[in-house]
Formats: sequence, structure tokens, C-alpha cells
Amino acid sequence: MTPTYDGPLAGIPTDEETVRDLDRAHVFHSWSAQALIDPLPIASASGSRFTDYAGNSYLDFSSQLVNVNIGYQHPKLVRAIADYAQSMTTIQPSFANDARSEAARLIAEVAPGDLSRVFFTNAGAEATENAIRMARLHTGRHKVLAAYRSYHGATAGSITLTGDPRRWPSEPGLGGVVHYFGPYLYRSAFHATTEEEESERALAHLRELIALEGPTTIAAIILETVVGTNGILVPPAGYLAGVREICDELGIVMIADEVMSGFARAGEWFAIQHWDVVPDLITFAKGVNSGYVPLGGVLINDAINATFQERVYPGGLTYSGHPLACASAVASIEIFKEERIVEHARDMGTQVIGPELARIAENHPSVGEVRGLGMFWAVELVRDRETHEPLVPFNAAGEDAKPMGELAAACKERGMWPFIHFNRLHVVPPCTTSEDELREGLAVLDEALKVADQHYTGG
Repeated sequence: MTPTYDGPLAGIPTDEETVRDLDRAHVFHSWSAQALIDPLPIASASGSRFTDYAGNSYLDFSSQLVNVNIGYQHPKLVRAIADYAQSMTTIQPSFANDARSEAARLIAEVAPGDLSRVFFTNAGAEATENAIRMARLHTGRHKVLAAYRSYHGATAGSITLTGDPRRWPSEPGLGGVVHYFGPYLYRSAFHATTEEEESERALAHLRELIALEGPTTIAAIILETVVGTNGILVPPAGYLAGVREICDELGIVMIADEVMSGFARAGEWFAIQHWDVVPDLITFAKGVNSGYVPLGGVLINDAINATFQERVYPGGLTYSGHPLACASAVASIEIFKEERIVEHARDMGTQVIGPELARIAENHPSVGEVRGLGMFWAVELVRDRETHEPLVPFNAAGEDAKPMGELAAACKERGMWPFIHFNRLHVVPPCTTSEDELREGLAVLDEALKVADQHYTGG
């Protein structure tokens, strides 16, 4: 459906050709060589689907950037933003505001343990920056340990913490950042053969690294509770509790990055609640209001909050706790509760996605492993199941990445929009996606994987 606008928005173009031409002439896109891309103009979206100007509808198995947890155009959330704009569009952070106060209360209410204060940001990267600043000031230390195979944002500090190739062009970055290996049994850095071994050896590695770096120099360990873009890596039993134990023993702040895994994505309000572990800080964004208005934040425990009771916290943002964004978060959390979206995501992962992906794996030799929980899954593709050789090389580009490009195209041709990263396809639809829609999208994946199978070279 082609959009139409009237009133003050009448000047916005509504035909595909003009939208595309203006994009090419004036928009500078992130993570892209500008002359080598041709962004698809999108006309509308609703529920779990979006539609281009030619009328092609796509079942969104990417949730855009794994952030549209509540789906597109939820009427109650759209109405809440419009209604609140009638009374207030903006107010600076130094004033108290009803939407901001209620959003903070609701977020703290669903958080674990004593994480009862919220510092609002505009996105996840800013949440990372402020979490690191808080940890350093609270401890009086400067080093931060961050995992390889991680993503924490693209601002100066957060990209330094990031443990994937997106960091490389921005180096040298923030001083004092040390990277470590987190658990990943399928490609174990520790030659482990069981989850128990992987957990034990990953924790031993972390302890040794801390000893070599000097425990009294380390302010924080930051980790994605469930690693997102870099593989949907679900931590083995005991790992997060082990990190918590190390942090308690050595006075290190434990930061859980839940920007992607929070707010129903992993089948809990926060993924870390699966393991009954309480970090000192949680960063969030994305699913808190599904990106309807930019919003992120840091959940802060009592001890770190106490540090800044009579000491100025030297950080802030013009739009921290923006009223429209916070009003959308209030409405979003109410919708999560009323529609039992957390429970739905958990059940769909257990009853539909997990079993269907296991069945798909049996049918396709190119599937090396499937893993995940809730609405947060990865299909890892290989050329050889025995050696685990990935379908495309690490950080592949151009011709080397062609097999994954072919797979993505096969999905899109069949009306499903996938999330592709390196040699993986991630199954990350909106957390409101129905069982029928999930089965529809998984059937498309089952068919499209025949393309990947053509590149299989194993026995």
C-alpha cells in the first residue's frame, strides 16, 4: 500500500522513484560503501510484515535490527505517542516528568534484584558508554574486559568494546579495553567437548586474564547475556553465575548488555533472568519500545547508585528520558503485560521454532548447528559438518560471501526477510509473531536452504 500524506506532511514524496532518487542524492547510509548500495524503499508495515512500493509483502524474520519486538504499528503504542504529544513533546532532563518517572518505575519493576534506578539514553551505544563511565567512577579503576564475538555499539567507547571486525577501522580506540573469549561450544576456543567443560574452561580463561591484567586495575566485565549479532550464543549452565562470582570476589562491576536480548526477545523480560543472576548494571534499548521512538538506558543497582548520591555524575544527554520516548515505553510495557508477549515468545521458542529448526537441520547437510531460546535463534551454516568449516569465511565480502547472499535472495523471493550475518541466518521475528506466521517463515527457510546445500562439500 502506497502511503499518502496531507496537512503539514503533504510535502513528503509518496512515489518509489522520488524516494529512491532523494535517498541516493542526500542520505549517507551507515556501514555501507555509498555507491555500492541500492536501499529498497518501504511503503508501509503492519504486525510482522512490511511492504514495498510494488506491493510485495515480506514476513519480517529480522525484526528490522532485532528491535521491533512488539511488531509494526501496534495501535495502542501509536495512539500513546500521539496522545502524549498533545500535552508535551519535549522537556529537558533536569525537570521531573510523568512519562519518564513511570517508564523508569515500570522498567525497574521487571528487572532482577536491586536494579532500581534508570539512566535514560537515546540508544544502546550511549547506554554502553554511560555504563562504562559509571563502573570506572564507582571502582576508581580503568580497565574493562569485553568479549570477542560481541557488539556493544558504534560510538567511540562502545566500538572499542565490540569484539567483531566492525571495530577494526576505528582503532586505536578507548584505552584500557581488553578482549577475552566467551563460551561458544560449537567453535570452542578451549577444545571443550561438553557444555560443562566449555563453562569451566571459559571461566578459567577469564580468571587467568584478570590475573595477568591485574585485578585491582579492572573496573568492569561487560558481556552480552546472550550474544546477539555474533551468533545467538546462549551461555552454558554455570557460566554467568561464575562471572558473577569472579566480580564479587574481586570488586569488579558486572555489566549485562541486554540491548538485543531484553524485553521478551529471549523469553524473559531480561535474558539474564533465565539463569537467576543479578548483574550490577544492565544496558537496554531496542525492545523496550520497539524503536517507535529512539530510547535506551542503563539499569543501576543500589551500590552504584549510592556512589552518586552526593557526588556529581559527570554525564548527560539533551534527550535523556525524552517524554515521547518514555510515553512509548510505558505503553509498550503495558502491552507486553496485557498480551503476555514475554510468555508468547518463550512458548514459541520451545514449541515451534526450536523443534522446527531441529527438523530443518535434519533435512539440510549445510546446517551445522541451531541454537537459541525465545524468539532469538541462529542457524549456523557449514560446508562440512565434521570439520565445522563455515559456509563462507570469517568476515567474508564480495565473491566469498556469495553463498549467503544467494540464501538471503532465496528467502526474499519467497516473501520472507532474513537476518544474515557471516555464515549464519538468524531467526529473530517480532515477539508478537503468530504460530502460523512462524511456520510460514520456517517453511520458506526450509526451502531456501537448498541453495546453501549446493555449496556443501562434506561427506
